[in-house]
Amino acid sequence: MLFEDSMSLLWLSYYALSLFALVAVYFALAFLPRLLRLLISWCVAGAMWMPASYRLPLIEEGEFYTGWAPAAMVSAVALLESNVSALSGGLLWLILGVALGACIGLALWWWRRPEPYETVNQHQSEEEDAQPARRREPVIN
Repeated sequence: MLFEDSMSLLWLSYYALSLFALVAVYFALAFLPRLLRLLISWCVAGAMWMPASYRLPLIEEGEFYTGWAPAAMVSAVALLESNVSALSGGLLWLILGVALGACIGLALWWWRRPEPYETVNQHQSEEEDAQPARRREPVIN
């Protein structure tokens, strides 16, 4: 069950808080064009949400604790501990998450991009051609 296992509750709360932070980042970047805003927001999302495995030594000789954590945290702890093997694995997953986030942001922009001006004018002229010609009243300016 969800509340009996503290690790799943921890991940659920992490993803809920990171979703709140992601929405805040998106709205904080409202001054940027939509493409840049989506790219930056989804790169941050990829960095926050990409998991990576880690391995910590325990007090007993030869004993290790392994688990999963966000790749940014694994990389940060490995950098502070000067653990090159953990840093390389964490950074690899972190870069992969940022790249995947950038691809999702680009795909969202491509899917919902505005129509070019020429296409809009072409659609308007086709609609005007389809309508029967009406008499236009003269206007005095």
